Amino acid sequence: MDKKIIKTDKAPLPVGPYSQAVIYGELVFLAGQISIDPATNSLMPGTIQEETRRVLENIKAVLKEAGSSLEKVLKTTVFLADLEDFGEFNKIYKGYFSSNPPARSCFQVGKLPKGMKVEVEVIAHL
Repeated sequence: MDKKIIKTDKAPLPVGPYSQAVIYGELVFLAGQISIDPATNSLMPGTIQEETRRVLENIKAVLKEAGSSLEKVLKTTVFLADLEDFGEFNKIYKGYFSSNPPARSCFQVGKLPKGMKVEVEVIAHL
């Protein structure tokens, strides 16, 4: 099996030596997304709700380019700069995964790229 690299201008361009997503077999592995506006590749710092919305919209765009969707997400990994934001994060997250939500892990981390509040990575199927 070969891996297929996914790239779309509808999501932020990578800021390092990594791909937005990789397809291997029937699985799609997305790089972690932070709150960056794909139109300008500029950071969009804001409240945890604002950042979460932008992150999940970026994820939707990469999944679409890969031929998948939020409904096909199997697992998410959430990184929060402050676990106190967990409740507010969930208010937005549940709107994107309202039925049959994926498995999930959530961690508070010491620091996220560019000082952002949230980063999310996903594994989905095609």
